[in-house]
Amino acid sequence: MVVRERFEQELKEIQAQFVEIASSSIHALKIAFNALLEQDLEKSLKILEDDLIINRLEEEINDRVILMIAKQQPVATDLRRLMVLVKAASDMERVGDYAVNIAKETIRLGKEPLIFPTTNLQTMCNKTVEMLDSIIKAFTEEDTVSAKEIAELDDYVDDLYGATVTLLLRAGADNPAHIHQITHLTFVCRYLERSADHATNIAEHLFYLVKGKHYELNN
Repeated sequence: MVVRERFEQELKEIQAQFVEIASSSIHALKIAFNALLEQDLEKSLKILEDDLIINRLEEEINDRVILMIAKQQPVATDLRRLMVLVKAASDMERVGDYAVNIAKETIRLGKEPLIFPTTNLQTMCNKTVEMLDSIIKAFTEEDTVSAKEIAELDDYVDDLYGATVTLLLRAGADNPAHIHQITHLTFVCRYLERSADHATNIAEHLFYLVKGKHYELNN
């Protein structure tokens, strides 16, 4: 019984670390995008520095899970839970990486005034952050109904991504002198779209955890 209690306690601690890495990565994404709109280079540099914390958190989760598997040899259900936590943490670490990439694009753009309207990009960022916040809540509550609904929102982000890239390419053709800026904003658009994909990934991990089989929620 003592062994089981110790396992449950360690599992709770790892779950808490997952929530921490998720919160940090989502916060980084929001700050990185705001820094882009404000052309705030100091905020962007801070995102690069803080990413080390996110990376260390993921490494610690991985190390703790490996140690638990080696020492406690968990049964199938527990093992699935541990592996899902590792995968979900990896997804959130990637969101943190996309925040870093956006920050780097801001630094490359410098103080050059933005000629392209940022409305679509702002909508993409808001929807992506909403998806990520919601999927973390669904994941911790093991709410597959909400998870499926969140995954379906990815189509909206994908459509907006396609429309925005088309507008960016058109703007680049119309304003060849600003192609440098348009290129960087196109990358930002891509990083937001990819971040939303990771919300869908986590929804699929949750289905695997609860149902014991793999589902593709958004092809």
